[in-house]
Amino acid sequence: MDRTEPPDDASGEFAAHVAEAAEAVVSTWTRATLGASPRLSALQLEALLIARRHPGINLTGLAGEVGAAPPAVSRLCDRLEAAGLLRREPAPVSRREIGLVLTAQGHGLIDALFARRYAMFRAVLSRMPAAEREQLLAGLLAFSKAARSGRTDPKRRG
Repeated sequence: MDRTEPPDDASGEFAAHVAEAAEAVVSTWTRATLGASPRLSALQLEALLIARRHPGINLTGLAGEVGAAPPAVSRLCDRLEAAGLLRREPAPVSRREIGLVLTAQGHGLIDALFARRYAMFRAVLSRMPAAEREQLLAGLLAFSKAARSGRTDPKRRG
């Protein structure tokens, strides 16, 4: 294992093994993103994905989701808006509040990215035995659930 510090307990050792194994998943995920046009930073892509999942989310909600300060997220949204991927619009409930929504171009970019990711993952998964694919899915779903349980509610707009 290639770590700077050895883990001091069994859970640390297990976490190190999981992190190393996850590198192939992350690498495949990232390679699919490299073909996106325009090129997006990881934070820009995350912002678009959140806006797609939660249309109308405001800057404060988006900032909370990405873990950045609202002024930084506002500048990020400025760049995404200038690229034609995101737009700000008055919220239907309160005209004073501004929501963030993907444009048709933003949806197209995400759809194309998902198609590339699915194709790349399908190719790798086709080389795995069916039972191991099922185990992988079960483990990833459990990991995802545990990761989400520590986050704030993205539907909070305020």
